[in-house]
Amino acid sequence: MNEKILPDDKRSTDLEDLVTEANRIIEALENEKNLENSISNYQKLIKLNNIIEKKFMGKSKEISQITRAKITKILKKNEKNQKNC
Repeated sequence: MNEKILPDDKRSTDLEDLVTEANRIIEALENEKNLENSISNYQKLIKLNNIIEKKFMGKSKEISQITRAKITKILKKNEKNQKNC
């Protein structure tokens, strides 16, 4: 499923809200007895999962970049301190 077909409000929604929505859909699917009634919910769940995964990967990348920047700053500070000793 292509994320581009999703409404923009889902892309800008908080990750926690997306997970809550996914859990709501899962509960509905678990309680549904008629498989044909579940198709649209399965499709929504797959779309939500894709959005959640992309948001998670983006956040993970952001955390990695911040961590690398902090490590680089510490290493430069240590190098400077070693040269001054």
